[in-house]
Amino acid sequence: MGDWITVVDDDTSNLRMASHILSAEGMRVSGLKSGEDLLNFLNSNRPDLILLDIHMTGMSGFETLERIKEKEELKSIPVIFLTADDDAETEAKGLSEGAMDFVKKPFVPEILLLRVHHTIELIRLQTNLSDEVEKKTHELLIEHEKTERMSLQIVKTLSGAIDAKDTYTNGHSTRVAEYSREIAKRAGYAPKEQEDIYMMGLLHDVGKIGVPDAIINKPARLTDDEFDTIKNHPVMGARILKNITEFPKLATGARWHHERYDGTGYPDGLKGTDIPEEARIIAVADAYDAMTSRRSYRDILPQEKVRSEFVNGKEKQFDPRFADIMIEMMDEDKDYKMREE
Repeated sequence: MGDWITVVDDDTSNLRMASHILSAEGMRVSGLKSGEDLLNFLNSNRPDLILLDIHMTGMSGFETLERIKEKEELKSIPVIFLTADDDAETEAKGLSEGAMDFVKKPFVPEILLLRVHHTIELIRLQTNLSDEVEKKTHELLIEHEKTERMSLQIVKTLSGAIDAKDTYTNGHSTRVAEYSREIAKRAGYAPKEQEDIYMMGLLHDVGKIGVPDAIINKPARLTDDEFDTIKNHPVMGARILKNITEFPKLATGARWHHERYDGTGYPDGLKGTDIPEEARIIAVADAYDAMTSRRSYRDILPQEKVRSEFVNGKEKQFDPRFADIMIEMMDEDKDYKMREE
């Protein structure tokens, strides 16, 4: 059986004529005599197309179409108006209310068939296009998620390589990233922004790739020249990451995580809110992990000592807003589990 057409007209001769023309083309035809009959019919039937007379006893075609468009499950059924009127105002009103086309009465078989075939084909093309767009969108989302997973794996591998240079800070970048994400979450950042700052935290020390292992792992006090070499890692890190044009803010954490809120940090001596907010968050997370990790010259600091450093460092080393969030996180950590294992 071909396409299913419902014809609605209170003139029996018009119903017979339309049914004859359409059936001869192999279409399935249902004939109804009023708008009320059509609405009842649509409660349990979904034809491919409705041919709807405008002027009928009882509910007009315009009123019937309006009722159809009110129902989400019916609004996609295409409607062609049938009319003996020959004025632009009627056509304009019908098209504005959602009709696909008009067919003049009395019917000319060739015209009726042409309009019906054209409308069904158009709807079919729109549906196919919509399905194809949905399919491609789904494929792109899957590909995007796959790319993001690969990117995260690459970033984690790189951050692991960075941490491996330092005998005493294994897992540092991951912990800084996790602390930064939690601070961002508590500060009201959107989920996507939280994930961005997590990535920035993973790569905040990427510049240490260019620092000799002997300097990074030196157990004794660094010379001034060695310390200058260490202090250059934010610039080196930003230089590496700035080439990742898809994520231009990635270099932010690398370059400015050693800036201090009072302006005495490095490499640029930025002060207060001139320091990018993400870098201020990472600075807090980085300092916390430095104090709660083992070093060649000391063990993990007691939790109360770390807390006092943040209390005293507000508006000096740290943005007070993010320092307070870190203090809040510490106060919730009753068993002091938030530290290097």
